[in-house]
Amino acid sequence: MLVSGCTMLGVMPFLPVLLHTALGFKQCPSSCLCYESSDLVDCRSRGLVQVPSSVPHGSWLLDLSGNKLTEVTSRSFKGLWSLKILLMFNNSIQTLQPESLSSLQFLEKLDLSFNRLRWLPQDFSQGLVSLLELQLGHNLLQHLDSASLGDFENLRKLDLSYNRIQAIDVRAFNSLSRLSLLNLEGNRLNVLKDGLLSRQQSMKVLLLSHNNISKIETEALTPLRSLTLLSLRGNRLEHIRFKTFVQLQTTSTHLQMSLNPWTCDCDLQRVFGKIQHVRHLHVEDYKDIICHTPAHQAGSSLASLDSQLCMAETASVLVITITVLLAVIGTLVKAEHNRKNKQTVSDAESQAHEK
Repeated sequence: MLVSGCTMLGVMPFLPVLLHTALGFKQCPSSCLCYESSDLVDCRSRGLVQVPSSVPHGSWLLDLSGNKLTEVTSRSFKGLWSLKILLMFNNSIQTLQPESLSSLQFLEKLDLSFNRLRWLPQDFSQGLVSLLELQLGHNLLQHLDSASLGDFENLRKLDLSYNRIQAIDVRAFNSLSRLSLLNLEGNRLNVLKDGLLSRQQSMKVLLLSHNNISKIETEALTPLRSLTLLSLRGNRLEHIRFKTFVQLQTTSTHLQMSLNPWTCDCDLQRVFGKIQHVRHLHVEDYKDIICHTPAHQAGSSLASLDSQLCMAETASVLVITITVLLAVIGTLVKAEHNRKNKQTVSDAESQAHEK
């Protein structure tokens, strides 16, 4: 009994440690609230500057939004293999250290919006093989390269809106073959390039409004066979080509095209006229497409001009044709008149010579 008692006395100091090890996955960080047996951990707006180290290992949702986090380290989520939803929006995160998220292999939703990220590490997608939704809107991203998104084979929704993206590697989205929604609104893109969306046959929604896009390359939209909504509002488009849109072989695609500096001429009117007659294409805001140039059409809607632009062009061509024709006739008449005068003079000289 004495030995047993001594043994128990020896174990007593380590009992809290043993209990922590055995039950730690059920303990809740003191600065957070836990629900449903610690499966849901609410650490919102607690003034946290780092991820709490005592988050229960069995948690499947962790909300860290509205705190003061500035970086995510390789130890931030160590042991949290069960996480499915991780919310870190509205912090001040500038840095994602290498492999900082790689252990979250069951994560399905990651929200890093409203932070201060300027770039994504090349291993950013490593380990996140189950991710379905990624929110990166309202950061300071300027460029996307092909390595950062390489492991997101199951990703369905990608929000990159309101960053400062000027360039995207043409291979950046190559692995995102299951993507259904891509939001690139409010960036600084100026060209939609051929090949950028070559693997996105499943994409249904493509949001490109409020960029600086002035050119859409001919084959850029061709692969998008499931597209239901394409927004190009608020860009720098002056002209578009019918071929670019007619190659969208979809069941039904709604287009948003207003708030661009359109040059209203016969060509533009013909393109929109053709698009309107394609059964699967629908310009939602056709009545809001406003002319920017020429000056005498500025402020008028393209729809209100009906076929006037082409009629005016036809009239101009007709006037030019008639003018040229009259000039040619005048030249021919004058030439004939000169020829007759020369002939008359020649005949008179011949008669005088004979006398």
